[in-house]
Amino acid sequence: MSETETPPFRYTAAMAGEIEQRWQDFWAQNGTFHAPNPSGELADPGHPRAGAPKLHVQDMFPYPSGAGLHVGHPLGYIGTDCYTRFQRMAGFNVLHPMGFDAFGLPAEQYAVQTGTHPAVTTAANVERYRQQLRRLGLAYDDRRSFSTTDPEYYRWTQWIFLQVFNSWFDPSVNKARPIKDLIASYESGERGSEWAGLSATERRKVIDDHRLAYMSEAPVNWCPGLGTVLSNEEVTPDGRSDRGNFPVFKRNLKQWMMRITAYGDRLIEDLDALDWPDAVKLMQRNWIGRSKGAHVDFPVETGKITVFTTRPDTLFGATYMVLAPEHELVDGIVPAAWPAATREVWTGGHATPAEAVTAYRAAAAAKTEEERTADAKVKTGVFTGAYATNPVNGERVPVFIADYVLAGYGTGAIMAVPGHDVRDFDFATAFALPVVRTIETPDGFDGAWTGDGVVINSADPEKGISLDGMGKDDAKAAMIAWLEEDGSGTGATTYRLRDWLFSRQRYWGEPFPIVYDETGLPIALPDSMLPIVLPDTDDFSPRTFDPDDADTDPETPLSRKKDWVQVELDLGDGLKTYTRETNTMPQWAGSCWYELRYLDPHNDTKLVDPANEAYWMGPRSEGDAGGVDLYVGGVEHAVLHLLYSRFWHKVLFDLGHVSSFEPFKKLFNQGMIQAYAYQDDRGFYVPAEAVVERDGAYFHGDQEVARTYGKMGKSLKNVVTPDEMCDQYGADTFRVYEMAMGPLDVSRPWETRAVIGSQRFLQRTWRLVVDEETGAVKVTDEPLDPRTRKVLHKVIAGVREDLAELRFNTAIAKLIELTNTLTPLPAVSREAIEPLVLMMSPFAPHMAEELWGKLGHQGSLAYTAFPVADPAQLVADTITYPVQINGKVRGRVEVTPDTSETDVREAALAAVAEILAGKEPKKVIVVKGRLVSVVV
Repeated sequence: MSETETPPFRYTAAMAGEIEQRWQDFWAQNGTFHAPNPSGELADPGHPRAGAPKLHVQDMFPYPSGAGLHVGHPLGYIGTDCYTRFQRMAGFNVLHPMGFDAFGLPAEQYAVQTGTHPAVTTAANVERYRQQLRRLGLAYDDRRSFSTTDPEYYRWTQWIFLQVFNSWFDPSVNKARPIKDLIASYESGERGSEWAGLSATERRKVIDDHRLAYMSEAPVNWCPGLGTVLSNEEVTPDGRSDRGNFPVFKRNLKQWMMRITAYGDRLIEDLDALDWPDAVKLMQRNWIGRSKGAHVDFPVETGKITVFTTRPDTLFGATYMVLAPEHELVDGIVPAAWPAATREVWTGGHATPAEAVTAYRAAAAAKTEEERTADAKVKTGVFTGAYATNPVNGERVPVFIADYVLAGYGTGAIMAVPGHDVRDFDFATAFALPVVRTIETPDGFDGAWTGDGVVINSADPEKGISLDGMGKDDAKAAMIAWLEEDGSGTGATTYRLRDWLFSRQRYWGEPFPIVYDETGLPIALPDSMLPIVLPDTDDFSPRTFDPDDADTDPETPLSRKKDWVQVELDLGDGLKTYTRETNTMPQWAGSCWYELRYLDPHNDTKLVDPANEAYWMGPRSEGDAGGVDLYVGGVEHAVLHLLYSRFWHKVLFDLGHVSSFEPFKKLFNQGMIQAYAYQDDRGFYVPAEAVVERDGAYFHGDQEVARTYGKMGKSLKNVVTPDEMCDQYGADTFRVYEMAMGPLDVSRPWETRAVIGSQRFLQRTWRLVVDEETGAVKVTDEPLDPRTRKVLHKVIAGVREDLAELRFNTAIAKLIELTNTLTPLPAVSREAIEPLVLMMSPFAPHMAEELWGKLGHQGSLAYTAFPVADPAQLVADTITYPVQINGKVRGRVEVTPDTSETDVREAALAAVAEILAGKEPKKVIVVKGRLVSVVV
């Protein structure tokens, strides 16, 4: 063979591809990674892990796009695959499934652009993802795979919606209960006698107002550019859609809502039972935004304005009020003319209050929510012409509208305390409003004092209240007690969290299992009619809207399917014509509960068999939340998917459908793989693979280009696909490289040129077993020498610990250390090579399977026991003690671990005798196993 020829049995990309394809076929044909259920069709008493301890590991499933995966996408998938392969070998019955989240805007927008039905593109995209994931050797239980667009799946999404619709939240037990219990309490007279005098339609309205899923005419986020409304979580801080970057406007529309706010306390408090990153817990707590304080009523001529305040102790300092421009009370309190002595600065230069309010509303509507709440020093607003009465002192206070108050937060009204709130102080300064301090403030301080202090100026003998001299907490409690006794307010807890907007004016989503009768009220369809299948159409685009026109009205694609919208049904009172709901559910619906479908994917009679749910997700001890044992995905889902999933799961728990009160017990956020991108002097991106580095600069051809660092994307011309890596190096090399790049939870840059290092590591491992010239196995049965045996067991112990803690990069480093130790040996002992192959298998499963077969074993190693270190081999033969003289290391002494302290002292002094030169030490301190300190 010439020097340029490749040895016939060398581990090349071509050989890796052949090996990988063969083992992927073997795993699929033999159901290697099928996990047995305790009950139902997926039960398998003869399975090697039947009855073993369970481990349920899940990835946040992908949205399958036409572009397919790039190398950043499978980082978490490979990580969980390495972890589950290890735990399967460690004795666990591992459930590791994968599905596809496929409803939603991306597929529909692509369909609108191309005229291709979203079902067609979705199916093609899912198939492409499946092929890419299979090529990476990911050990999923393929029997449990599904797409959220499968009618067999979204039948149960619709069923869960009906459970929410047919429930109400009972605050007396802090949980959801069936709506029939509420109806029974009305019919029995427990909830008052008015029920008997109500008509059937009026009774339905009363019940509908209590449901966890309800219709509401409320301010929503209307996005004409997308033709749909959006939840608060889908709107960016600058008031644009997170998908498409279109402007979003507030509109009053009748929409489906879910009463997630009823679960605010439990969503916060149950975080303590979860093993989640502290940062994610904090994000959820902040998003829910629980605040404790009081609702306070300020009388006006036409009724009252209710505010929520966290500082009722400062009520004596409330010198004016502010309503959001959109507040429903504004029109009712505006008088025909300005009251006498109205200051010009309050009027905005308008002749009447109505003119001022109308003009200011128009100006406020043109601002984004971020602009309205920005900490601008100059505050704007106008006087409504109305006055309210401060309940604690009887003072008349003017009522303004101002854009820094939002209708969707709190009650949409505030009592302004300029002495102790910065925004209120700025507004009061601009409008020459009085500032009354109710907390003792340092001498000479001029502004809004927001610190603590003794309460002052807060007494009214006639009303029987005095807070003077109290601290903040005592003053708050005393004020709340007085408000409740006086009938002017109540203690309350509020939340930043809003109820979940659950309607979308789109085609590509789950239809609601709801119809309307002649009253216009919703009726739930019976379970027997599920699924309500999305009707076929070639007209799935929304009506064309001007993205900047807030006044356009939504029109849903389903509303144009007249033959589907109008339907004749017998719902218990004879055949009648009903109208279907023509909105669809949001994309989040299908991903709110998919962890449960994995448990029992083909059950057509129940959401999930109770035995299977209890086995895979049930709590294991008192106080255990239960749920998926390990859930891996991006931190970007912290307050969308994760919050919604927790809410739905808690409703199902309250109603007895699941035994765990949380869906995901442990959460791990993987980092991102980022990439360098390169721009020429015009600012245009050039293909990253065509750029070369010369003398610290970067060139595309002869032109120098600028390098930037960030996301990987087609527009940046820096995408690298796993298909390219598999073609060039093999899937195992790609897997090892991604896991070796750094800690799984840290973002890192992609560097294609560095992949060769992982390939060389695998080639060295291959050569330890296989003669590259002949293909013969060259392993000996001779025992290891004692030194190498100790290295082996040290690596085994370290790799086991690293794999259990998801420290894949350090585990690979230890395996490289072991191969480096074994490589110089003339022949490698089976005693070392078999543990090495087994430890390699989570990272390079195809090569490990191939080597395992070459070592004389039959079938797959997937259920072979993972190596366990011999504790006796982990004990060091000797201990090296640094010997310090006056704090500086001047020598070393090596002794056995059982050497007495006296002998260690004598050996240390002998080692530094020449340096001491006869000097008598003042002290000799032996720190067991660490060092000897000599003081002279």
